[in-house]
Amino acid sequence: MIATAITPAQLGQDLAHHVWESLGDMLTEPGSADVLERLEALEPGAGPTARAGEELLIYLLWAYTRGIQQASTANDPRLARAALDALHKAVFTDMVKNGALRDELPLFEERVRARYAQYGQAALESDEAVGEAVVRAVTGGRSGSRQDARTMAAVAVGVSSPVGDFYAAVNLVED
Repeated sequence: MIATAITPAQLGQDLAHHVWESLGDMLTEPGSADVLERLEALEPGAGPTARAGEELLIYLLWAYTRGIQQASTANDPRLARAALDALHKAVFTDMVKNGALRDELPLFEERVRARYAQYGQAALESDEAVGEAVVRAVTGGRSGSRQDARTMAAVAVGVSSPVGDFYAAVNLVED
């Protein structure tokens, strides 16, 4: 099989599109939507609360980033970093296009870094620990059930493995 050549910028844009699709899936698929409803993270008929929406976006960004990082031997690390930077830039740009204030992005980026550290530490323990960290982030500190944590953890597993496989099958080339 011949690897598809793609630039880091193209990969970042493609991954950003998939992050947004994954967020929509989380909000509508029975397992995760049921958990979010139980956690009171959804506004009746209006989607996620502001906090939950941002936290779920951060979680999915982490899951996609983790998928690329786990498959990092597949491509030049410098180009992989550029692809991840492009992913984050594309998502942040989309946020501004959809009403987020550009001045608030640095605060959001700080939250992203903090969550990445929390999720990375939790991942060293178990998938369920990651799910528990996500539940606490989405709810502002409240815990959910073990099943809620498992359901949230399954989202990252369901995203990061295919992303890693895709990444391993592409050939990153200079922009």
